Amino acid sequence: MATTAIIGAQWGDEGKGKIVDLLSERADIVARYQGGPNAGHTVVVQNQEIVLHQIPSAILWPHTTCLIGNGVVIDPQVLLEEVTLVEKRGYKVKGRLFISDRAHLILPYHRLLDTAGEQNQGDKKIGTTGRGIGPAYMDKVGRLGIRICDLMDREELIERISAAVATHNQALVSIYHLNPLDADQVIQSCLSFAEQIGPMIIDTSVALYQAMNEGKSILLEGAQGTMLDVDFGTYPFVTSSNPTAGGACTGLGVAPNRIDEIVGVVKAYTTRVGMGPFPTEFDKEFSEKIRRIGSEFGATTGRPRRCGWFDAVVVRLAVRINGLTSLVITKLDVLDSLEEIKICTGYRYKEQLLEDYPPSLKVQIEAAPVYESFPGWMTDSTSATTWKELPEKAQNYLNRIKDVTGVPISMISVGPDRTQTIMLPLK
Repeated sequence: MATTAIIGAQWGDEGKGKIVDLLSERADIVARYQGGPNAGHTVVVQNQEIVLHQIPSAILWPHTTCLIGNGVVIDPQVLLEEVTLVEKRGYKVKGRLFISDRAHLILPYHRLLDTAGEQNQGDKKIGTTGRGIGPAYMDKVGRLGIRICDLMDREELIERISAAVATHNQALVSIYHLNPLDADQVIQSCLSFAEQIGPMIIDTSVALYQAMNEGKSILLEGAQGTMLDVDFGTYPFVTSSNPTAGGACTGLGVAPNRIDEIVGVVKAYTTRVGMGPFPTEFDKEFSEKIRRIGSEFGATTGRPRRCGWFDAVVVRLAVRINGLTSLVITKLDVLDSLEEIKICTGYRYKEQLLEDYPPSLKVQIEAAPVYESFPGWMTDSTSATTWKELPEKAQNYLNRIKDVTGVPISMISVGPDRTQTIMLPLK
C-alpha cells in the first residue's frame, strides 16, 4: 500500500472513518494531518458504533500505530476522554498513539471565543461546532498559539499562556461581555495534561520519514472534505485548515513526492452540515426522506445533514486540487429504493454553462444545477460483495460517475459494516 492519503472529496461526512478503518488492517501507521474535534469519524465494528474525534480510527486495529500531526489542533479534554473510551472498549492505546510536538492546543478561551463570536454574527453566522477550532488556528497564524512542545518547559508555558489569556480576556470582557479567564487555572490544566501525555509526544515528521524509508505501509487521513478547505472550499463557509492533499504535506511534514496514492471518498449522493451554498440540495421533504434512510446526522453535533444529488462539479474540483488517483463510493445502499436518481454535470448561471466550481459565493448560490437522470435499481444492494452482484442499473450509475469525474472507482460501500465493502481492481 506504500503511502496513501485518504481525502474527503465533498463537504465532509463522506464515510472516511470506515474506509480508513478498513484499509488500516494492512497499514503499519495511520497519521491524522489537520482539523480538530469538530470532525467525527464513525466506525462500526461487530455492530458496535464508535465515534472518534481526534484519535485516528485505526486505533481499533491492534497492530497499527497512530499519529496526530502538527496540522491538528488538539483539545486536551477531548483527547483524554477518547483515550479512556478506547481503553474501556478493550483497545490498547499506550505505545500506539503518538502526538506531534508541534501540534497546537485548543484551550478554554478558544471555545469561549468560538461560541461568542458565532452568536454575535446573528443571521450571518457560519455554523461552526463551537469547539474552538477556528480561534485556535487564528492563534496559530497570529503567533499566539500554545504548542505541545511548550508543555515541556514550565517557565515558557507560564509566560506564553499568561500573554494569550491577557490578550483574549480583552475580547471576552470588552466585546462579548463575559467573565475573564484565570490564567493560573489554564496553566495548571495544561501542566496536568502534559503529565498524562508526556510519553506520547514525538516529532511525527521524523517518525514518518523513517517509516517511509523502511517501506512501511502508511495512511494519511484528514477531517472534513475538499469543499470545506479554507482556500478552495465554499468560502467563508469553510473550516479553518486544509483538508486537501496539500494539507497532508504541511500537516505532517511529509514531502509531496512521498505520497504514492491519493484516494477520494465520496457518497453516492451529497451532504453537508451547516450553512453555505449547496447547488444540488433536495427540497425539504425529500431531504428528510434521505436523511432518515441514510441516518444523516452529524457525528460530532448530531445536527441534521443537508442532502442532495451527486455533484460531479464538486468532485471534479476535488480531483483537480488533490490529484485523486481513485474514488471510493460510500452509502450506495441509501439509493436502493429510489425510482429516479440524478447526477449534476454542470451549472447554469445566467447564459453560461459552468463545468468548474466557481469561486464567487453569489454564483455558487444562484447557479442552477444541470442534471442527467438515471432509473433507480429498486432492489437491495447491501448483500453485494462483488461488482457483478450489484444491480445492473447501479453499475450503470457508478460507471457514469467514473466517466464524469475522470477517475476510476476502487471501492464501493453498501452498508456501515467493514464487511459491506466491494473492492475493485484498478487497471
